[in-house]
Amino acid sequence: MEGIENRVAKSSLVTLDLDEVLPTPVVEEFDMADYLFQGLVLKEKDFRSALKELDLERFRGKVVSIFCSTDAILPVWAFMLVSTRLGDVALRTYVSDTTEAAIQYRLDFIREMDLGEYENSKVVLKGCGGVEEKEKIYSAVTSRLVTVVQSLMYGEPCSTVPVFKKRRS
Repeated sequence: MEGIENRVAKSSLVTLDLDEVLPTPVVEEFDMADYLFQGLVLKEKDFRSALKELDLERFRGKVVSIFCSTDAILPVWAFMLVSTRLGDVALRTYVSDTTEAAIQYRLDFIREMDLGEYENSKVVLKGCGGVEEKEKIYSAVTSRLVTVVQSLMYGEPCSTVPVFKKRRS
C-alpha cells in the first residue's frame, strides 16, 4: 500500500489570504463639532485658526475619519480644509465614520495592490478569516484579480468554489 498523496500541495494553486495581505489601519476621529461655535456654527476665521493650532501628531500615520457629531450644516470647503491640514501626516482622510474609513482604506489598498505574482495563475481566494465587510472586500479583490488570473476560486485549496475561468482564445 502506497502513502497518501497530497495533491493540493503538488498543485499549481496560489492561495491569497486577505487576512495576511490587507492592512488593519488605526483610525483616528476628527469631529468637526469640536471646532464649531456651540458645536453648530462654523465661523470661518475661528475655524481656520483652530486648524492652524491643531496638534497633528495625534493623526500621524493614521487613517482619519472626518465627521460631524451634531446636526450642523457645513460647507464642503470645511471638510476640504481639514483634509488639507491633515494631508501631510495622515495615511488617508475620509469623510465617514471610523468603520467605513477602515473599509475605504482597505478598498483603496486593493485598488493599488500589485497583482504581478497572481498573473496567469490559478488563485484560491481564502474564504475563512476575519475580514470585515466580506462582500465589499471580496468583490473588490475579485474585480482586480479577474483581469490577470487564469482562474479564481473561493474557499480553501481542498474545497473550492469556482468563480472565474479565463476563456481560451
